[in-house]
Order: sequence, then structure tokens, then C-alpha cells
Amino acid sequence: MTTETTSVHRLAPAVAARLLGVVLCAVAVLILLSTVALAVLDLHTVFLLVPVGATFVVLALAAWAWRTKGWVVRLTPEGYRVQWVRGVGVASGRWQDVEDGVATTVANAPVVVLRLRDGRTTTIPVEVLATSREEFVRDLQEHLQRGRGLRKF
Repeated sequence: MTTETTSVHRLAPAVAARLLGVVLCAVAVLILLSTVALAVLDLHTVFLLVPVGATFVVLALAAWAWRTKGWVVRLTPEGYRVQWVRGVGVASGRWQDVEDGVATTVANAPVVVLRLRDGRTTTIPVEVLATSREEFVRDLQEHLQRGRGLRKF
């Protein structure tokens, strides 16, 4: 007897690095503006420790958010949930509501489209996942079959 488990597919390292780059650029602008303000207002350089401290806090919060909420797709025995993706369509659903799943290409990017019984869809771009396309599709198929009550021979 197999146990039903939850699968979590995390954010691809390349995408996480891009997001971290945006955070670092924002922090660099903050430090630059603080340095200019210190020079213009003729304040002591010890005040520059405030934006530097804020930098450490922001980086710690970004690391915490990536570790705890850095998943993109969560597949449970009951259904699925997608986060951090714009244009996903239906962000969560039950396996019983899924008509079928199709691996296709949208705007030259590989995606998996889950078509629901009511006509709505969920589009999951595979390139933002840390797993390969084949591994994700295989895991999705297993969860979909189990969610519908189908078992392998």
C-alpha cells in the first residue's frame, strides 16, 4: 500500500537569482540615496549604519521568504495550488475538477495546462520550476490518477 504524499516543486535557482538581483539593486539604491543625504546634510557617517542594517534585515527576510514560501506548485492528495506565477488562471483546484492535463508551448515557453471541467484552465510554466519538465509531468500524472481514485496495476 502506498502512502499519499504531498509534492512541492520549488522556484528554479535562475529565477530566484533574478529576484535576488532585484532586491540587491533596490538595497543599493537605498544605500546610495542615504550616502548622498549624509553628504548633503553633513551628518556623521555613523548614520550610514541604518541603511546597512536595513540591508541585512531585507536580505534575511528575503532568504526566509524563499525558504518558507519559495515553492511554485504544491500537489496534494486532494488537489493542487500554484503561486508566484502571473497569468496562471485558476491558482488552485481539486483533482476531481480536472478534466485533463496537456503539456504544450505558450509564447515559446513550455507549459502544462490543466483543463478543468467548467472550462477554466490552470497554466503552469515549467521553466520556473526547479525540476525537469518530464519529472514534473510524471509527478502531476501520478497525483491526478490518485486524486481520481485510479491505481496502477
